[in-house]
Amino acid sequence: MQRFWVIVGFLCAVGLLSAAVWTYGYRQALSQLSEKAAADLALASDRLSSQLQVYQELAVLMAGHPTLTGLDGDAQAKDAQALLLEVADKTAAVDVLLVDRGGRVLAAAHDVVDGSVEGQPAFERAMQGALGSAHGVSEGGVRIYSYAAPVFAPNGRVAGAVLVIADVEDIEQTWRGSTEAVFFVDEGGLVFISNRSELLFWQRGPGQVGVSPSGVDVDFASVRVGSHELWRLGWGPYLPRTALHLARDLPVIGLTGEVLMDVTPAQRLAALQAAAVAAICLAFGAFLYLATERRRALADANTVLESRVEQRTRALTAANAALRREVAERQEAEAALKRAQADLVQAGKLSALGQMSAGISHELNQPLMAIRQFADNGAAFLDRGKDEKAGENLGRISDMASRMARIIKNLRAFARNESEPMGRVDLVQVLNTAVELTEARLRGDAVALDWHPPQAPVCVWGGEVRLVQVFVNLINNAADAMAGQVGKRIVISLKPGPRPSVSVRDTGPGIADPDRVFEPFYSTKTVGTSEGMGLGLSISYGLVQSFGGDIRGANTPDGAEFTVELDPCAKDEAA
Repeated sequence: MQRFWVIVGFLCAVGLLSAAVWTYGYRQALSQLSEKAAADLALASDRLSSQLQVYQELAVLMAGHPTLTGLDGDAQAKDAQALLLEVADKTAAVDVLLVDRGGRVLAAAHDVVDGSVEGQPAFERAMQGALGSAHGVSEGGVRIYSYAAPVFAPNGRVAGAVLVIADVEDIEQTWRGSTEAVFFVDEGGLVFISNRSELLFWQRGPGQVGVSPSGVDVDFASVRVGSHELWRLGWGPYLPRTALHLARDLPVIGLTGEVLMDVTPAQRLAALQAAAVAAICLAFGAFLYLATERRRALADANTVLESRVEQRTRALTAANAALRREVAERQEAEAALKRAQADLVQAGKLSALGQMSAGISHELNQPLMAIRQFADNGAAFLDRGKDEKAGENLGRISDMASRMARIIKNLRAFARNESEPMGRVDLVQVLNTAVELTEARLRGDAVALDWHPPQAPVCVWGGEVRLVQVFVNLINNAADAMAGQVGKRIVISLKPGPRPSVSVRDTGPGIADPDRVFEPFYSTKTVGTSEGMGLGLSISYGLVQSFGGDIRGANTPDGAEFTVELDPCAKDEAA
């Protein structure tokens, strides 16, 4: 009888110990599953956010596209529609639309909104000058996600918006069917996106923990094990019976990501641990050898697990090192690109100096010959005792020397590689310098120059030498365009105001392709000539953009006209 109670007591003790081991092992396994579930949910959330961000950036990019601004005629509207259709086809967007402030569609790839987006939440947000987003289900039952970016008029007010509508099903195709069930719930409690199609459009009511189909009761219970929330489900063969539930807010896209991780492996692992402990306890007295072998097997399993952890750590360390190398290489490439851009700007200036070298040489030789003549005349007048005449000749020599010094000063300033930051620059002085540098070339080509500088300075933000290069390029290009014509004329006009602008207009044949005129290496000049590299306007475009300004080219009835707009700079702002 005593032996019986000892056996019963031993079995009870083994049972209690096994239960304690199972509980502890189960919670430990749940903690590991929770970390894995959090990582999988973060990966799925980041993947969804990144895929949606493509359409967000597309809306912002298209909002500033020049083809979509100022649709005055049918031709421009057709060009805008063709552009939007091409963008929609290449990005797999359901539709890309340009709308006015009233929500009326001005141009669209497919016009799935029947001509108006008035009342659409993303559009209403864009009308407030901010990026808007919204999601919903179309009339055809297609889940869509929309981004709306405001289009600003030149006066800074919102003139309309560009809407990009994406098909959510196309986005989730890339990760549907992954191991864990992941779904995204909107603010109304609707399951809007999921890698399990059976969960789509399930609803979470007020105060409800789980989700369920509309109007249908399903098996569901929620329990907590330690700090973990477990759902007991009866939702179908492709969803776990008992799952670890985690949630993550995604305010950027207005959704909440949730994941259901099957806890069967954790239960199995905990049961295995409890059974191992029970077997060890039961066989400890009589089967010491078997107990030792069991412990050795557990030690081997632990070694394998540590080995896998170590391998994974080494792989992550190698990936981190590779990522750092890639970042360093990209930083070096960016620095090299900046140096190449600076060298290209300097090369453009030296190229312009080479084109103007003959005229500049003439501009320097002519005063030198005059100085020599006036010096000889002055010496002759001194010999004859005519001091007044000699002084007059010396004054003319001084004027000629000042003119030469001014030309050389402008050449030295133009040729140096400017590294000073942007600051306050007198646009009138910049234009005077550019005119003086190109004066000899224009006179040699019989080009009439119409330039009347204002009396007061017009101050803008920029770099003086780089701005001079921009206008030298524009003047030289205008002269090149009129080569071989009669009645060549260049008109330079400066308009002060809230945003000062300078226009350079010629009487040449005009611009053959205005949309490509600022592309690098695009040129209408003869291929192979020293003037045919096609880099002048591209360099000018980059310089003006770096100052925060804008440059554009257009055809006029008499030829071509290039307009440069710059940001104004007052004295107090410069200080």
